[in-house]
Amino acid sequence: MKNYGKGIWYAIGAYCLWGLFPLYWHLITKVSAFEILAHRVFWSAVFMLVLSWQVYKIKLIPIVKNWKQMKFLLITGFLIAANWGVYIWAVNNNHIVDASLGYYINPLINVVFGYLFLGERLNKMQKIALFLALIGVTYLTIDFGKFPVIALFLAFTFAAYGLLRKKAKVDAIPALAIETVMIIPIALSLMIMPFLNHTNTYELSHGSTILLLIGAGPATAIPLILFGKATETVPLSILGFIQYFSPTLQLLIGLFVFKESFTMAHIICFGFIWAGLILFSLSFKKKHQENCITEV
Repeated sequence: MKNYGKGIWYAIGAYCLWGLFPLYWHLITKVSAFEILAHRVFWSAVFMLVLSWQVYKIKLIPIVKNWKQMKFLLITGFLIAANWGVYIWAVNNNHIVDASLGYYINPLINVVFGYLFLGERLNKMQKIALFLALIGVTYLTIDFGKFPVIALFLAFTFAAYGLLRKKAKVDAIPALAIETVMIIPIALSLMIMPFLNHTNTYELSHGSTILLLIGAGPATAIPLILFGKATETVPLSILGFIQYFSPTLQLLIGLFVFKESFTMAHIICFGFIWAGLILFSLSFKKKHQENCITEV
C-alpha cells in the first residue's frame, strides 16, 4: 500500500508537469517541430545517462544484454519518439484540438488495454465512471466533425507505451535512458540535416533558444521518469483517470493564459469526465476503507 500511494503521487506529478508543457513549448514556437523533437530526444538521453551513471550508479549493460527486456524497450523508444513528434507537429500546424482530444481518449485506451492484456478488472461503480467518461469523449469527437486520426494516433501510441513499459519490468530511470539512447542516431540526423540543407529555423548564436532546447531534455525526462515509476505499482485503469489532470491544466492555461475559446461541447465533455472522475475516486476510497477493515 505504501508503494501504491507513492505510485499515485508519481502519476499526479507526471500528469501535472505534462499539463504545464504548453507554457514551455510556447517559448520556442519559431523552431520547427522536427528540430524540437531532435533536441528532446538528444538532451533527454544525455540527462538520463548522467542521472543513471553519476547519481544512481545504475549499470545499464545487464539490461542491454537481457533481450527479453530490450525487445520491449526498443519498441517503447520508437513509440515515445513517434508520440512526441506527432504531438509537436500537431501543435505547430494548428491541430491543437486533435492533440488535446488524443489526451482525452488515451485514458479510455489505457483502461481497455489493462482489461485485455493485464487482466485488470473494474467494479460496478468504476464501470459506470468509465461509461460517463466515454460519453464525454464521444460527444467531443462527434462535435469535432471528422475522424480524429492525429488524436487516435497519440492516444494509442502512449497507451501502448505504458503497457509495454509495464511488461518490460525495468525501473523507470534505466528504461528511459536506454530508450532515448537507442534513438539518438535519428535525433542527431534531425539536428544536423537542417543546417546542411540551410532549412534550420534557429541559429546556434541564439543563446536563449539553445538553452530552452537543451532544457527540453530534463523537462521531457522528469515527467516520464515519474510516469515510469507510477506504472510499476499503479494499474493502467487508475493511471487512465489520473491522466485527466494533464488536459485540465492545459485547458486552464488555454483559457486564462492564451485566451482560447471554451465551447459548449467542451463544457459537456468536461462535465461527463469529471462526474466519472468523482465516481471513480469514490470507488477507490471505498475499496481502501474495506482493505483497512480487513487488515484490522
